[in-house]
Amino acid sequence: MEKRKIGSLEVSLAGVGCNNFGWRIDAEGTAAVVNAAIESGINFFDTADIYGGGQSEEFLGRALRGHRDKVLIATKFGMKMAEGKQGGKPAYIREAAENSLRRLGTDHIDLYQIHQPDPATPIADTLGALNELVKAGKVREIGCSNFSAEQLCEAAQATFKTAGAHFASVQNNYSLLHREPEAEVLPKCQRLGIAFLPYFPLANGLLTGKYRQGQPFPKSSRAEDGFGPKVFTDENLALVEQLRGFAESRSHTLLELSMAWLVAKPAIASVIAGAKTPEQAKANATSVAWRLTEADLAAIDGILNAQAHG
Repeated sequence: MEKRKIGSLEVSLAGVGCNNFGWRIDAEGTAAVVNAAIESGINFFDTADIYGGGQSEEFLGRALRGHRDKVLIATKFGMKMAEGKQGGKPAYIREAAENSLRRLGTDHIDLYQIHQPDPATPIADTLGALNELVKAGKVREIGCSNFSAEQLCEAAQATFKTAGAHFASVQNNYSLLHREPEAEVLPKCQRLGIAFLPYFPLANGLLTGKYRQGQPFPKSSRAEDGFGPKVFTDENLALVEQLRGFAESRSHTLLELSMAWLVAKPAIASVIAGAKTPEQAKANATSVAWRLTEADLAAIDGILNAQAHG
C-alpha cells in the first residue's frame, strides 16, 4: 500500500480509526481487526485516551504485541477523562502521556495529538510540553485535531519563535458529505506543510454502501444506535444513491469512491476509517487503490454541487 508522510513518519494511505475498540468490540474483536489490517498493508492506528474510557488504548496495545516495530500508533489527549483531567496544560499533558504509554504498553507514541483546542491554555504552553515529550523520546511527532486554520497559524507562529516541535498533522471531520475543511484548513495545511487526516471519512457509515433509501437501518449499525442522526437524512440518502450510481458505473463501490475521493485531495496523508470486523478492515485497505481522474473528480463535484444548490 502507498505510504505518505506525517513529519518523519511514513503512514499507510488507509489507517484504522480505533474508536470502536473497547466500546463496540471487545479485546478479541480488536485483535481480529488489527491483525486483518496489518495483513492488508495498514501500518497506522489512530486512537485516543477517551475512546472506551481508556480501553481502546489497552486493547490496541495488547493486539499490537509482537507487531510494535511494524506499526505506527497515534493517540490523543485533551478531552475530559475525569474531573480535572482534560485540556492542554503542561502538567496534565505529561500525566496523560504517561497514562497512554502505560495503557498502550509501549515506550513511545508515534503521533501524539491534542484532541481539541483548549481556549484556557496558551498554545505555546501546550507546544512546550509536547516538545519536552519529543526531546525525551516518548513522542516522535505531534499533531492536533478539530483545529481551525486560524488556530493552526497561531500554533505555527508559536513554534517559529521557539524552534520547538511543530504540529505535523491536523485531524478534522472531512468526507464527501462534510466538505468544510476545503474552504480554509486544507489550503492552510498546504501552505504550512501540515498533513491532513480526515476522520469520519465514511460519514458514520453512510458512505459504506450499507444504507439504502427507504430501507430500515441495518442491525447494530451506527444509525440504528442513534449515532449521527444529522447525517442520516433523506437528503443525504438521496445524494448517496447518486454517488453509488457513479461508482458502480465505473465498476467500483460507494466505499471505494468515498476513500478514493479523499486520497485524491491535497495534503491528505492517511484516511482513518473505523472497523468492527476483519472484513471491514480489509475492505478499507483495498478501497484506497482506486485513482480518480480529473474527469472523475469534476463529475463528482457536479453531483455534490447540484445537491448543495438543489
